[in-house]
Amino acid sequence: MTALIILAAGSSSRLGFPKQTLLYKGKTLIEIAVEAALKSKCNQVIVVLGAGADKIKPYISNDSIQVIENPDWEEGIASSIRMAIRFIAHDESITDVLFMLCDQPFVNRSLIDNLIGKRQETGSKIVACAYNDTVGVPALFDRTLFPQLLSLKGQEGAKKIIGSYPDVVTTVPFEKGQIDIDTIADYEELLHDL
Repeated sequence: MTALIILAAGSSSRLGFPKQTLLYKGKTLIEIAVEAALKSKCNQVIVVLGAGADKIKPYISNDSIQVIENPDWEEGIASSIRMAIRFIAHDESITDVLFMLCDQPFVNRSLIDNLIGKRQETGSKIVACAYNDTVGVPALFDRTLFPQLLSLKGQEGAKKIIGSYPDVVTTVPFEKGQIDIDTIADYEELLHDL
């Protein structure tokens, strides 16, 4: 069973307001992420909120989604990863976890299902997306890597674990993976391509 975690606790400091609420094609970025997650083959969907949670929560209306709030979000993304892993670790039926962000608007059900399918096909402990000469999220991790995910600190994200275990990584191409929204210029460029 795969649990999907949407990491959405950051403060969007370079933007000045929650990027999770930016509109793209009539939906907020958090709504786009949640919709892709719910349509996918993942069995459980969890959203980790932190900064601006009160502004973002109204856009998460589906009852089947579990929302957890990270009081330590200021530490960095590692705190959200640790919190999510602790939240699911007790459930022995969860065999792997898939992390995604809400600022990659081109993540869709097909991509998520490709990651899960590649994992079933290869048995790899890590299945990650390949884009722009790098490997990163969305990425799926086998349960045996939960201790490593729990050891992350500060701004260390899933990429650190991917880089530490190259022998167990299988990649799925995600051409538009490098498109993420950190600044107004990024957002304007995204809208320009509509």
